[in-house]
Amino acid sequence: LHEMLIDRSQLLAESFEYIAHADPEGLRGGLFMEFKNEEATGPGVLREWFFLVCQAIFNPQNALFVACPNDRRRFFPNPASKVDPLHLEYFSFSGRVIALALMHKVQIGIVLDRVFFLQLAGQYVSLEDIRDADPFLYNSCKQILEMDAEVVDSDALGLTFVREVEDLGSRKVVELRPGGKGISVNSRNRKEYVDLLIQHRFVTSITIKPPEVLFPKFRT
Repeated sequence: LHEMLIDRSQLLAESFEYIAHADPEGLRGGLFMEFKNEEATGPGVLREWFFLVCQAIFNPQNALFVACPNDRRRFFPNPASKVDPLHLEYFSFSGRVIALALMHKVQIGIVLDRVFFLQLAGQYVSLEDIRDADPFLYNSCKQILEMDAEVVDSDALGLTFVREVEDLGSRKVVELRPGGKGISVNSRNRKEYVDLLIQHRFVTSITIKPPEVLFPKFRT
């Protein structure tokens, strides 16, 4: 039985210390949860802890996950999470908490978006896959692909094979392919441009690799 005594004012930090560094066998043996200076114990307190710690994990202020704009209950990893030196450890902690919630049959009210599972597996992410995760990028890419070829070839879009990203508070330009700054998007290469843009946004820039980083296995 893994026992935890948590201070509500330090909920995320103390939960991280108890769960992230625990032996998997101990976690599989069950959880006993108690809040400091409170007498209540039992399943109800454990359910409350799961709810509160998941709210903290998926709080945008902690920069671990991003909510889908059209459904704030659906999440995928935040590319900006790397600003925290412990972000991989916190992702591993998040995976343990989610796995434990499933083991204890506790509903946490969180849905992981489809694009998240593709990210986790390092698989190709298609345009249709990002519809919910990034509606603005989805619509922009659709417009580029459906635009009249003559308009695209006239360089009316003024696009090249680059993507502007924010890195530690500053903006920088990243080439989507070697020499991308000098390659204009036209009707012949626009599909490649869209594909590279999506892969960079949702695969290349995400640091959760391999799957065990987020969902470390509990030994049987």
